[in-house]
Amino acid sequence: MKILPIIMCGGSGTRVWPESRESLPKQFIPLLGTRSTFQMAVDTVSDPLFEAPIIISNQDYRFLVSEQLKEIGREARIVLEPVRRDSGPAVAVGAELAAEIAPETIVAILAADHVVRNPDGFVDCCRQAAIAAARGFIVTFGVKPSEPATGYGYIRTGKAVVESGTVLKVEAFVEKPDAPTAASYVAAGHLWNAGNFVFRADVMQEELRRFEPSIDQAAAQALAKARNDLGFLLLDKDAFAKAPKISIDYAVMERTEKAAVVPADIGWSDVGTWAAVCELSRSDNQGNSIRGHGIIMNAENVHIRSDEHLTTVVGVDNVVVVTTQDAVLVLDRAHGDKVKQLVDRLKSENRREALEHKRCYRPWGYFQSVDQGARYQVKRIVVKPGARLSLQKHFHRAEHWIVVRGTAEVTRNDEVVLVHENESIYLPIGTIHRMANPGKIDLELIEVQTGSYLGEDDIVRFEDVYHRT
Repeated sequence: MKILPIIMCGGSGTRVWPESRESLPKQFIPLLGTRSTFQMAVDTVSDPLFEAPIIISNQDYRFLVSEQLKEIGREARIVLEPVRRDSGPAVAVGAELAAEIAPETIVAILAADHVVRNPDGFVDCCRQAAIAAARGFIVTFGVKPSEPATGYGYIRTGKAVVESGTVLKVEAFVEKPDAPTAASYVAAGHLWNAGNFVFRADVMQEELRRFEPSIDQAAAQALAKARNDLGFLLLDKDAFAKAPKISIDYAVMERTEKAAVVPADIGWSDVGTWAAVCELSRSDNQGNSIRGHGIIMNAENVHIRSDEHLTTVVGVDNVVVVTTQDAVLVLDRAHGDKVKQLVDRLKSENRREALEHKRCYRPWGYFQSVDQGARYQVKRIVVKPGARLSLQKHFHRAEHWIVVRGTAEVTRNDEVVLVHENESIYLPIGTIHRMANPGKIDLELIEVQTGSYLGEDDIVRFEDVYHRT
């Protein structure tokens, strides 16, 4: 019995800011180890039990998804949401895609930003869940609580639904409780709701038509009108936008009589807060852990994350210190749930740091701000081999490009110029231009912009191989 894994990775992960931001959310960051949680999720479903995965992501992340798959040597079908509509519509699209293969296809819906430290146990749980799913149940994963956490929903379990006794009936889903209620849930044997689901495609479709027919209709229409875009399947925007924003928990799981749960001792974490990251990180005898460049003295239970700058903590216990190129977070470990409120405040103040890193990724590579003033900005630009930027012009800025590594093929109005290492080229305001990397190594250059307005929206694209015109 093969399982079709569908990995959802369209969220923004604001609770682990400043590393996770909307332009590069937590599922694409190596929060633990050297691989992102998205890459870890793809690795988890590499067992022969699973078919090749389908990835459902936001349109803005399409090149991040494809690049990270390439890094680990995996292939997948990538489906893009043109607008965000929570997990309910995404699951509906997944069920529709699976039903196109066969109505009885067994589907596993998995989150890209969770961590499973026991992949063999996860595969075994999926195998148990698939048996119950084949008989018409919609199976979620229930994790035995390690503490009376208030940040998770809970599941009250009932009797076994299949002869093996490993999959249990869901008596009730319980919302995130306060501390005393959470303690009573743990004492009563309730499980955490891990938010992964296994079901037969036609069963999920039937329940969506029963409870949320508008979601089912929107998903079907969005797929019927979808188009291929550079190898991605892009859902129709108008059709998909008609789906209400609702989670699959509210849409189906809390209303269906077919809900079941497999108790899963798989080392699961949603890595939802910095406290969770701390718990999953290797620590010394004082409970301290460092990722990157850090020093801790006379302190306990401190977690430092700093890839570039030296970060030091002396005589302060129970804190998380995250240093990035443009922001520093100092957080009491007991107040991890306040980070989302902090990001909301930054957004209300129109702070760029709430959404973007200084390094901004593009399908052709990335650029990184180095310095800026009232009428100038300096950037470091890296272009991947064989990649090219759009043919474009700017109304308010001129640009100077200095090549420090590789060779740039520069289109400047009607001429094409090769610019080699230690050479530069000037592009006056209004020049129609394009940069490409014809070589086999990364092209690195320094860009100096000068002018009255230096915003990224001062751009007119004439041609673009990534269909951004």
